[in-house]
Amino acid sequence: MVFNSFIFVLGFLPVAFVAYFLTSQIRPTWGVVVLAVASLAFYAYWDYRLVPLLLASILTNYVTGLLIAGARERNPVAAKAWLIAGLSLNLGCLFFFKYMNWLIDAFDQVSGGGLGLVRVVLPLGISFYTFTQIAFLVDMYKGKVRDRSFPNYLLFVTYFPHLIAGPILHHSEMMPQFADPANKRVAVNNLVFGMTLFLIGVIKKVVFADSVAPLADRVFDGSGALNAYEAWSGALAYTAQIYFDFSGYIDMALGISRMFNIQLPLNFDSPYKSKSIVEFWRRWHITLSRFLRDYLYIPLGGNRKGAPRRYLNLFATMVLGGLWHGAGWTFLIWGALHGSYLIVDHAMSAFGRSLGIKPGWWLGRLTQALTFLAVVVGWVFFRATTLDGALRVLHGMIRFGAPAGDGLIREYPDTLLGALSGANWGWIVTLLLIAFLAPNSQQIIAWAEDKWARRATVAASFAPLGYVGFATTVLLFIVSLSGMRHGVSPFIYFNF
Repeated sequence: MVFNSFIFVLGFLPVAFVAYFLTSQIRPTWGVVVLAVASLAFYAYWDYRLVPLLLASILTNYVTGLLIAGARERNPVAAKAWLIAGLSLNLGCLFFFKYMNWLIDAFDQVSGGGLGLVRVVLPLGISFYTFTQIAFLVDMYKGKVRDRSFPNYLLFVTYFPHLIAGPILHHSEMMPQFADPANKRVAVNNLVFGMTLFLIGVIKKVVFADSVAPLADRVFDGSGALNAYEAWSGALAYTAQIYFDFSGYIDMALGISRMFNIQLPLNFDSPYKSKSIVEFWRRWHITLSRFLRDYLYIPLGGNRKGAPRRYLNLFATMVLGGLWHGAGWTFLIWGALHGSYLIVDHAMSAFGRSLGIKPGWWLGRLTQALTFLAVVVGWVFFRATTLDGALRVLHGMIRFGAPAGDGLIREYPDTLLGALSGANWGWIVTLLLIAFLAPNSQQIIAWAEDKWARRATVAASFAPLGYVGFATTVLLFIVSLSGMRHGVSPFIYFNF
């Protein structure tokens, strides 16, 4: 079940909403249990056979957390031993399911064996619920966990808006919200703004991201030599696709959660407006960046041991972050690229400060363009299914002398979006300009909330867009519903 489907919008969501608030009025704990059971049902809809693994992970980590807490004051050595055991079990499970197929394929290539006939199925969302629980164990060891209720913990891990593709949550930022009696009653403002945010996310996914997906797929999944016209179309189409696909999912997740009076942490903040790679990672997948910083980069030493060690820590963190996204040389190279970008970024910033250079408007635009170009090159490795496929696209991006249409344009079906033409380029450029220049959904909602607070009317919530803008939004949502009739496409981050 995906957010952009009729069964979710017209079935699961309203039933879960009504059941949660009705049972919460009878007894607050019942509402938590109902929402946790609904979340498990949401997960089981994908594949009920994966539910036992999820429950085993939850029970094991919950008990391990209690053991850590119990030993923390009396026997710190035992507490640390339980922490190491819990982390090892989580990472071992994640390693087995995410990387075993890669290792088997690598072994077969070297040995010529037949182990590749055995395949390990990747459980949906395992990276996100594993990282969430790793953070819980570390926070428990540090004494940051106060609420130890099992129903709350079950909901914390399974909460369906974040379960499949994030954000990665901290125990301390969710438990007070689950326990707050005020959150057990329907709040009209949260319902209105949550629905608006969800609606914006659906438009981003169905109208924006899915419209350019076929263009990216044809380039990256095709064969034969590419020229610059073709290769850049695919690279920029995917750059737009992943932006609106991921931000659309995040908007929907935050919007749904807000309808339940729960605020999820911000996870996406107009990353293509960044003027440096450092800023990019403060805006893209914010909760993953936070996790890598707090639980990997800082424990490795962070910036406390001099510049060379800092650069090594940055590089190692990003390589591991790349591998977190998937097993393969392309993800490893993508992580290594961003690790190298960060090293260069920090080094250039230090050099600029030593010379007293203050970035002005023109320098800011130049660094923004260079940052975007670096990100696009990285996306080529991120999207390609093989290293040869990534190099094929990169080689095409610099083949400015190749004749147009030498192997790819003829493969485009006219019924899709037409042949690769100026119209398609215009749509790709339009989407990228929206990413560069338009206010993001959080800014729109914040603006609307300000109007709501001042005038306290539903109509005022749409004042920043105006009535024409609101009508356009509703029209695009209707188009999105029409797109759902022809099937739904999963979100890109469901693969991780």
